[in-house]
Amino acid sequence: MIFDVSELENQEKYRLLNGGVTPRPIAWISTRSSENIDNLAPYSFFTVASCNPPVLLYTQITQRSGIDKDTLRNLIETGECVVNIVNLALLEKMNLTSASINIDESEFDFADVESCSSYRVVPRSVKESPIRYECTLREIIPVSDLPTGGTVILLDVKFVYVRDDLYKDGNINQQLVDSVGKMGGDYFSLTSKNIELKRP
Repeated sequence: MIFDVSELENQEKYRLLNGGVTPRPIAWISTRSSENIDNLAPYSFFTVASCNPPVLLYTQITQRSGIDKDTLRNLIETGECVVNIVNLALLEKMNLTSASINIDESEFDFADVESCSSYRVVPRSVKESPIRYECTLREIIPVSDLPTGGTVILLDVKFVYVRDDLYKDGNINQQLVDSVGKMGGDYFSLTSKNIELKRP
């Protein structure tokens, strides 16, 4: 079956991309507004853009309202965030933070997520996240402001927190991280089973 994207509605294009490019890692991004409200939101269009310098990339999909999400607005105002990695133990609370709540309410409180002070940046971190990247805003790249369009955000990684038991011999133990990925719709993938293949 072939789809000509020029003939598709916005949601049809979204579902073909969202359901096929899987599993996707989840950036659970914490920011703080200029009014000192702590925000926490998940983004599954997320990856590494560069290792030298270390840069993370996430995409904000344009909402039908055309209004930026709190995360991007806070990043523009303050220039700082924390990318918290989600594991299975945090999955349900992470999902709760995708709810639309009032701008003056914190998702940390709404989803009962325990926070802690970050090492250097102002936004708070998810205390139980096994890996956290403290970042500053590098660049915003608008792709499309149409509904389901996208804005690419590049983040400079300044400090990395790795839970002590996960780091050994210069590597992060993937089995112990127990990270989760996003599939299409309401589905998530687990990494409880990994297969090792040596590169040729």
